Amino acid sequence: MSNLVWLSEDPELFPDIDDALTDPNGLLAVGGDLTEARLVAAYRQGIFPWFDDEQPILWWSPDPRCVIDPSAFSPSRSLAKRIRKADFELRIDESFSQVIDSCQLRSGDEDTWITEEMKTAYLNLHDSGIAHSFECYIDGTLCGGLYGLSIGNLFFGESMFHHVTDASKLAFAGLMKTMANAGCPMVDCQLPNPHLLSLGAVELPRHKFRQILDKHIDEPCLDWSQVRGVCPLIW
Repeated sequence: MSNLVWLSEDPELFPDIDDALTDPNGLLAVGGDLTEARLVAAYRQGIFPWFDDEQPILWWSPDPRCVIDPSAFSPSRSLAKRIRKADFELRIDESFSQVIDSCQLRSGDEDTWITEEMKTAYLNLHDSGIAHSFECYIDGTLCGGLYGLSIGNLFFGESMFHHVTDASKLAFAGLMKTMANAGCPMVDCQLPNPHLLSLGAVELPRHKFRQILDKHIDEPCLDWSQVRGVCPLIW
């Protein structure tokens, strides 16, 4: 901890991401708060919070970074078959609070842990039009979904869940289709795991991630009011 920067009261002031520790990989700074101004400033610089209730707020920028290019996404044969079956409905931003609650309640995976403080912060970001959810419904019941932040022409994924097989993959496919249609070049997945890698995510060196981030973070954002509601999914 002695090598880490404790954040000042200035919500936009973070250390350079190249100064992040290598062990643990990507740990950059400590402290601060989860106000909208600080969170947006963090994501704009390639930084995200990840901590538990017994820790101060920890800020991370790992190297390499797990990302996916929406235009390069192609559903697997089994997922494409499920999409064609059309026994589900995808929606955008209709049950954000339920999605984040379901992500929080996932057990056995500390990488998805969401504290009450974090949940409140991302609910506020949703109210501000920055955080968005993709939801998979079967017979009218929410069965899977994901949420993340839209800043510039990029999407920063946070967490996903499923109660039914393939439900989170269908929500992910909806995210990919929506962002590809918007010309988004990168969805940030933060840290790799087998599930994300199976969906086509790759690991980029931090400097390449940063090049994409800097190029597109100030581009016009998708007009989410135009896509809210039912999300068609055709492959």
